[in-house]
Amino acid sequence: MIVLDKPAGLLSVPGRGEAMQDSLASRVQAEFPEALIVHRLDLATSGLIVMARGALHHRTLSLAFQGRDVDKRYIAIVAGEPAEDSGAIDLPLICDWPNRPRQKVDHEIGKPSLTRWRVLAREGGRTRLELEPVTGRSHQLRVHLAERGHPILGDPLYAAPAERDAAPRLLLHAAALSLPHPTSGARLDLRSEAPF
Repeated sequence: MIVLDKPAGLLSVPGRGEAMQDSLASRVQAEFPEALIVHRLDLATSGLIVMARGALHHRTLSLAFQGRDVDKRYIAIVAGEPAEDSGAIDLPLICDWPNRPRQKVDHEIGKPSLTRWRVLAREGGRTRLELEPVTGRSHQLRVHLAERGHPILGDPLYAAPAERDAAPRLLLHAAALSLPHPTSGARLDLRSEAPF
């Protein structure tokens, strides 16, 4: 396996069209052709990504992610200060088709989505949070926090202009992964310091 620290602004995998071919996966595959992407981060999100070296390890790691045997932690800075020190956001999400790639809360047909959070620091009108996505829906952390009135600073999709413009980038970083090694099964605890 290969563990990478993706910068914000780089695609995890190639997108549609010639201008969207540069990605973390394509850069890694130029040196390690057998490397396969196991999970993704949004373009604007930085942090830890794991790639498998070969189909067998890809299957093993993919099953660990699907079986929720991978613990993911993110660091975010959000607008405002939550009244509590920790909690959970349980809101069903679905793609907002007319406004893709946006996602939305839909209590009738949305898929179950759960995010746990805890305050790390209150910083005068903004708050540093640790986030644990129990499910892994597209834009889950971004939508959940915006719905609770605490959008992630720098978010171009879900924050109001004042919160969007309060940071030069989306302040969301995949800071920790805990997962079984694809060969030995030994638990690996991977960390990456948030760059903000």
